[in-house]
Formats: sequence, structure tokens, C-alpha cells
Amino acid sequence: MLRRTVVVALLACAAGTFGVSAEPQQQSTFRASSELVRVFATVLDKDGRLVTNLTKDQFEIRDDGKPQPLAAFDNTPQPIKLIEMLDVSGSMEGNLPILRDASDALFGRLRPDDLVRVGTFGHEVKISEPFTHDIGELRAFLPRYIAPDAPTPLWRALDQAIDAFGKDQDERRAVLVMTDGKDTGTMGIGGFGRHISSQAGVIDHARDQDTMIYAVGMRSRQRPNGRMMDLRTAMLEDLPDPGLAKVAEETGGGYIEIRGGEDMASAFARVADELHGQYLLGYAPPKRDGKSHSVDVRVTVKGLKARARKSYVAPR
Repeated sequence: MLRRTVVVALLACAAGTFGVSAEPQQQSTFRASSELVRVFATVLDKDGRLVTNLTKDQFEIRDDGKPQPLAAFDNTPQPIKLIEMLDVSGSMEGNLPILRDASDALFGRLRPDDLVRVGTFGHEVKISEPFTHDIGELRAFLPRYIAPDAPTPLWRALDQAIDAFGKDQDERRAVLVMTDGKDTGTMGIGGFGRHISSQAGVIDHARDQDTMIYAVGMRSRQRPNGRMMDLRTAMLEDLPDPGLAKVAEETGGGYIEIRGGEDMASAFARVADELHGQYLLGYAPPKRDGKSHSVDVRVTVKGLKARARKSYVAPR
């Protein structure tokens, strides 16, 4: 069954200033029909700046490679439901001020109709309740301690974040995840032998729930367990999980890798700015078979590139 929403998890491009929106195009009401495939698209210029003033006729959308007529188009800012997921594994020890400053930068970009929850993942995956716009409540759930031996259950955290949106489909969903490590905790919420969280599983889960994932990866500043290693191995150990970029790409979000904490606040703020500057596109699904189909969004203006989710599940 086709969901009515598309979401967001992690990260906007960290380059340049954003474009200024022209007068809003005529708004289409997507809730009027649950039959449309809904796709949120981000458009960037060659310098990575957000472009928000395109018109309907400057977009092309293909379903399994075949062009489709747009039945709906909207470039006005859309309210979002966002879950921020913060890595509190042992390698993040000492980075609490950076996490809190980055979260404040994100909260400062929220619009009155945006709703947010804050989550952490280490020894446990925890997500605040309920969704709120109250910045004081959100700040109260930010981490205050990081256990030095905590693992990085990255894929399980994303699985649980996607589930945390519930069944309400009249919303746009997004997850913003920040981590400095590779997944080290694969057991899912169902317990041993029942469900294993994985990169591929997260992509499928996000597609089925119309959830967009943004990701910020930070190089780790701590060697695992104090082990000695050669330079190449040490550099690879420092890198965040390579699967993050793929998850962001497939779900229509963005990925950025930062080398220092000083960049994180800017990255978080840009996620919010990008989410508020996306285009909402809708078209009738060519097939109603309950199967997954590819989506390809293109812009006809030279030098501009659209980013959107790569697939959806058709209704029956």
C-alpha cells in the first residue's frame, strides 16, 4: 500500500548560500488523492547551493525509465516531522558540547508547524516522546553522558527511528542521523533470531514508510580499544560507516562527511533549510501491482541537479 508521505534522516550539502525563492507556484493539495506517487526533490546548483524557484515545466520524472506527466506540483515550504538521532558510542566521548551546539542550530531553524523528536544510540536506542516544537523539551533529552564502552547500533537505531513515526500518514517524515563510526550492533528490536537490522534493510524500510534519511558522518578521534594499527588501517577505522551515503542517496536525503566538530552545527542547520526548500512532485503510478518501482527526477535547467528518492512501492 502506497504511503501518503515522504520523509527525511540525515544531511544537507554544506556549501554556499541558499537560493532565494520566487513567488510560490500554484499549490496542489496532495492529500486530496492517495493515488499519487509523492516525491520530495531537492535541487542544487553546481556550487551546492539550494535552488527553490523552479517551475513545474522544468522538472521531468521517470517511473522505471518511462517519463510520467506531473499531476501535482508544490514548491511552498512543507511542514516536517523530523527525528534527530545522535551517536553516543564510546568514540564520541568528549563530543557532547559539539552535539548540543549542533542540535541548537537545528532547533533554531524550525518553523512553527515543524515537529521533532530526539534520539540517541549507544548501549541502548532511546527516542524522546512525543513529537514537539518545544525547544526546551527537545534540549532536555539531549545526551549528558557517553559511556566509553558503548557500541554503535547504527542500523538498528535507524530502523527504530523509522518505526517511531507511527501510522499517521498525513505528514512528511525525515530522519537526521549523526555518527562517527561503523555499525557494531546488528541485532534488531525483535530479539535474537527474529530480526537483524542492516543497511539494505534500512533502505527497504525507509522506502516502504516513505522516510527520507539525512546523514552526517564525522571522522572518529579515538582508536577502538586502544589497538595498534598501521596508517591505512587507522584511516579506515576513523571513517564513518560507508553505508550511510548509500542510505541517504536511496531515500532522497543527503550525506556530508565532516572532519571537525566545528562544521557540525552548520551541517545540521543546512538540513533544516534544505527540508524547507524542497519541491513536492506527484504523478499517477503506471502500475498498481504492490511492487517496488524506480523513480528518477531530473531538472531541464543546465547546471542544476535534483536529488530525490530512488524507488517507491506501488498501490494495489
